[in-house]
Amino acid sequence: MFGFAGLWESWHAPDGKVIESCTIITTAANSLVKQIHDRMPVIIPPESYDAWLDLHTKQNALLALLKPYPAEEMVAYRVGSKVNSPKHDTPDCLLQTRATTLF
Repeated sequence: MFGFAGLWESWHAPDGKVIESCTIITTAANSLVKQIHDRMPVIIPPESYDAWLDLHTKQNALLALLKPYPAEEMVAYRVGSKVNSPKHDTPDCLLQTRATTLF
């Protein structure tokens, strides 16, 4: 399990409707992910969860967390193409993972 750096906002559209929105923050890919894509989600290490979620954490401390996660702490696995489509939101996606590493 891991936590992505994200932002959430509730705001009012010009017509008065309340809009709930969120985003996942990305950064440059580390050496592992770079073989797949040029960017990756910012992964917050567990010891920094409290700082990320604390409204009083200084901006510089938060900005320091917006970096690629260490590649040596990750493993890439080849998965089936079903996982690339939101049409397939079933346990079958888990069954398509292979036990062999990709890189």
